[in-house]
Amino acid sequence: MTLEHGHSPQDITRRLSNAQNYSPLKDMIYGGIDGAVTTFAIVAGVEGAGLPHNIIVALGLANILADGFSMAASNYSGTKAELDDRKRIIQIEERHIANHPEGEREELRQILALRGLSGSLLDQATDAIAQSKDKWIGLMLTDEYGLTRNDPHPVRAALATFLAFLMAGAVPLIPFVFGLPNPFVLSVCATLLTFFLIGAGKSRWSLSKWWRSGAETLCIGGMAALLAYGVGGLFHPG
Repeated sequence: MTLEHGHSPQDITRRLSNAQNYSPLKDMIYGGIDGAVTTFAIVAGVEGAGLPHNIIVALGLANILADGFSMAASNYSGTKAELDDRKRIIQIEERHIANHPEGEREELRQILALRGLSGSLLDQATDAIAQSKDKWIGLMLTDEYGLTRNDPHPVRAALATFLAFLMAGAVPLIPFVFGLPNPFVLSVCATLLTFFLIGAGKSRWSLSKWWRSGAETLCIGGMAALLAYGVGGLFHPG
């Protein structure tokens, strides 16, 4: 049986160190799916309305830049708010430890008890962690406030979202930009393939089979595209 990772001291040290690094997975999936959906919605809507293809290119490019930047800015603001809230809570805990050390120590003790420690081992663990204020507060952040162990990265999150939005959002426009034959059919196929590939790639970090995850994302994107095309068809001139 092949294990997912090694268990030598070096493997464990390296894995625990990497676990503290920022992962752009969520932000890239978020930006990629939204980029493909919103840009293809424009393509499908304009095509459904029977408007010239140069309008598709103009509106699509405008969407990629404007909506992509808007999503990145929103993700930056939201992640920055998480970071600010984290800093606020750290200051609160630092003040409480300084002014009410026994009460905070009891909180630490109860947190460790909930993790299964008891008796003299519980007392020793409480004493050991209380020696380091950073470790003490870190445990409070995760177990008392439900926050992640590491600081969020607003700039990295925004960049990951924007780049994924640009790459996936450009796919539906490529047949129109290069003047390929049957551009709408090619755009549909390329966009659906993009949805599937995003979902299949996402399965690398989930328990779902790659084809199931790909099909799920494909269905979500396909429904959005179909809705946009149907709305655009309501305004078809003939």
